[in-house]
Amino acid sequence: MLDAIRIVMLRTWHPGNIGSALRAMKTMGLTRLVLVNPEQFPSPEAEAMAAGASDLLDKVEVVSSLEEAIEGCNLVIGTSARSRSFPWPMLTSRSCGEKAVQEARTGEVALVFGQETSGMTNEELQQCHFHVSIDANPEYPVLNVASAVQILCYEVYQASLSDSKLDEEDSVPYPDSRQMEQFYKQLELALGDINFIIRQHPGKIMTKLRRFFNRARPEQEEMNILRGVLSRIRQNAATKESTE
Repeated sequence: MLDAIRIVMLRTWHPGNIGSALRAMKTMGLTRLVLVNPEQFPSPEAEAMAAGASDLLDKVEVVSSLEEAIEGCNLVIGTSARSRSFPWPMLTSRSCGEKAVQEARTGEVALVFGQETSGMTNEELQQCHFHVSIDANPEYPVLNVASAVQILCYEVYQASLSDSKLDEEDSVPYPDSRQMEQFYKQLELALGDINFIIRQHPGKIMTKLRRFFNRARPEQEEMNILRGVLSRIRQNAATKESTE
């Protein structure tokens, strides 16, 4: 089950944090790390900080975008310490671990960590189903990225130990990240066809709809129904336009 959970680190600036994250992962049984545009990797410093987890260095995958990093994932959770203008569904670190393990039974899961100083962008956070914020001293709630990885990996491992107690009825298939992006593109086109939005200037409508569907978490079968509805809307809009 833990093999289905990947850690994603965005634009990591300090290579030592990569090695430290690998140590944190290995102590909790996680082995899959994906790096998005790291400043420096491979690196002797990353290797030194990995110490006993140096065997995982050769397994690290390096990609150029978050879309590549989360490809095939049915659940994507992004770390965020800041409040946003459009609050996303939030998880605690404990519920994050439980949800990751629960959904790893039937699909791929990604836990995404932003760059050390700037975190994740709003656009990147919108690609996540949930955001997770680690409770900390409100006067100084700043965690080193490797420390944040350690905390969430710990919660994942603890949840995996009690996984047999989780509700099996929740083990249903969900669309992966690519399928969700295809749905959002189809939704935006359909809304443009019926003049609900202006395609060149959709405003905040699509952001709010992304937040709604990420919160609702439609299952694979439900997503197929929704896409069928959108296809019929586009067909009817095209027919109406051709007869006018």
